[in-house]
Amino acid sequence: MAGVSVDDAMRRAVTLAARGLGTTSPNPVVGCVLLDPDGTVVGEGFHAYAGGPHAEIVALAQAGERARGGTAVVTLEPCDHTGRTGPCSLALVQAGVARVVIAVPDPNPVATGGAATLRAAGIQVELGVRAQEAETGNIAWLTAMRRGWPYVIWKFAATLDGRSAAADGTSMWITSEAARIDVHALRGTVDAVLAGVGTVLADDPRLTARNLRDGTLAIRQPLRVVVDSSGRTPAGARVHDGAARTWVATAAEVGAGPDGRVDLPALLAELHHRGVRAALLEGGPRLAGAFLAAGLVDKVVGYVAPKLLGAGRTALVDAGVTTIADAIDLEITDVTQIGPDLRITALPRNRGIG
Repeated sequence: MAGVSVDDAMRRAVTLAARGLGTTSPNPVVGCVLLDPDGTVVGEGFHAYAGGPHAEIVALAQAGERARGGTAVVTLEPCDHTGRTGPCSLALVQAGVARVVIAVPDPNPVATGGAATLRAAGIQVELGVRAQEAETGNIAWLTAMRRGWPYVIWKFAATLDGRSAAADGTSMWITSEAARIDVHALRGTVDAVLAGVGTVLADDPRLTARNLRDGTLAIRQPLRVVVDSSGRTPAGARVHDGAARTWVATAAEVGAGPDGRVDLPALLAELHHRGVRAALLEGGPRLAGAFLAAGLVDKVVGYVAPKLLGAGRTALVDAGVTTIADAIDLEITDVTQIGPDLRITALPRNRGIG
């Protein structure tokens, strides 16, 4: 295929980068497309797993000598340091590329500087092509790098009237199997799943990512985090079944806030230190309320079932809202039907990343 534009190449690079979601953390997802001097695609790559070759290295290996004099189109500024792999900036210089087009600069102080190294070597560097698309595809990692704590997704399941359980406490199953399968796919894209001790005591969840049809576990499991201020998680709870790593985060270990409960900013800072870049907050309603009240939720994913209960536990409790003027305002970014249910994705307004 000849004559591919840089814009089209970046669109393809963004698509390639998405293939690494759920497997690259604590590294970012990155895609790269290499064009020869005539604009023909001669190499493609994406970062597949932490410790593995970066997207630029994979694309350069495909292109070989055809990369010389060509253009590298990459979703994130090439790294400029030696970690588990060498610097991609140097690899591009050695390959003889004439131009590097970058969507988003690297905010990681350890790895940034690739653009300056390329320019110093006489390579033309262009920034900002399809930046918004690349940013959206890498939002969790970019957010975590810019502010020092994970990107937090609050996921809930509820009836159309906002109930997460019936009056007798039963909650299996509010939503359909199709929606639950979708939740497990979502779990597979994050580094940690958080739940409050109340949810563990009431529902005894596994908090693993698995195939619901045969029960098999996904190859990569998120860290299971039980937010348990006073250490009430039973030793026999299913979160201790050995299927995935588990951390019971207590106030004694993490630190306590003014209310005596686990200090949530301190919790997120510790998760970031442990390599968590994206966290899925699953339960319960009080923990979700505390995160929302503190302004610590970056995205909301709600699975709404076409059912009415009229009584029972609500999906959210005490989010710090006492009057309608203080309501947490959301921007709906997607509504998708999953089986009989709706999956609604929304972002809290006025919460820019970084």
